[in-house]
Amino acid sequence: MPEQSATEYRIEDLAHHSGATVRTIRAYQDRGLLPRPERRGRSNVYGPAHLDRLHQIADLLDRGYTLASIKELLDAWDTGRGLGGVLGLVAEVQGPWTDEEVSRISRAELERRFGGVPAEEALAEAVALGVLEPVPGNEDEFLVPSPQELAVAAELHAAGVPLTAISGHLKEVRQQVEHIACRFLEFTTEHIFSRFLEHGPPTDADATEAAALVRRLRPLAQQTIDAELARAMRMFATLHLRQHLMADAPPRVEEEHTTVALPAGTMQAVRRLVGAADAAAFVHAATERELHNRTLGILTSNHARRADVDQID
Repeated sequence: MPEQSATEYRIEDLAHHSGATVRTIRAYQDRGLLPRPERRGRSNVYGPAHLDRLHQIADLLDRGYTLASIKELLDAWDTGRGLGGVLGLVAEVQGPWTDEEVSRISRAELERRFGGVPAEEALAEAVALGVLEPVPGNEDEFLVPSPQELAVAAELHAAGVPLTAISGHLKEVRQQVEHIACRFLEFTTEHIFSRFLEHGPPTDADATEAAALVRRLRPLAQQTIDAELARAMRMFATLHLRQHLMADAPPRVEEEHTTVALPAGTMQAVRRLVGAADAAAFVHAATERELHNRTLGILTSNHARRADVDQID
């Protein structure tokens, strides 16, 4: 058989160079994701454009896009709207949102940092939460996506907090932070990014501009949370200290769990918002927030009354 040109591929060769299977390539053609090959005699001939397109599809699939959304993007590109800016926007959004670098830790070092006693159940919980990630082929080593988060857990455990309480607290914090992140994204989409999305997939120029905005706005969420957390921690830490130092403070009672009936429509709305698995946690968080808000209102009212009394005196 004569040697093929370096820029022409049979379907088997295209599959070999792209990493896709022959069946997948044919499926992409049927869906309109891949241009039809050139017919030459009895053979179909593919070129570099087909190979590039397969690499683009694989890259978008790795980023979490569905085949339907990939087709929309590729159709936009084929009609001259451009794809480079869109891929740049995708890379900007899906890139790391922190300066932390992934580290590694051995099982022995984990045991040393957490009391020296193996705790397989706690280890499995940490893996389930993504605090640790197994290293394929090495059962005695783990990846640490956030060394800061692991360091906080180690400090809390050293201070006497049980590992089960730490993981439970992380789950609660994570749910509330995810809610804040969702709200921040809704806010910025409504007021900033809606103009890039209102007419379907953005043009290449619009996507490039949106990516630059993401780069500028990315630190704002973290800065806002840092500032608000510092303010809230100072306020509530002072309140808690004052309560515990008061001579006539009421005795602390153990937490009790009470079943409360909520309207079916309310729970349905909550499930649509956060999912069935997180519905109870959402109701709990909303209740706690309302209690905090009322506490702040009482403190503010008390301060105002004391100020009025001081003025009369």
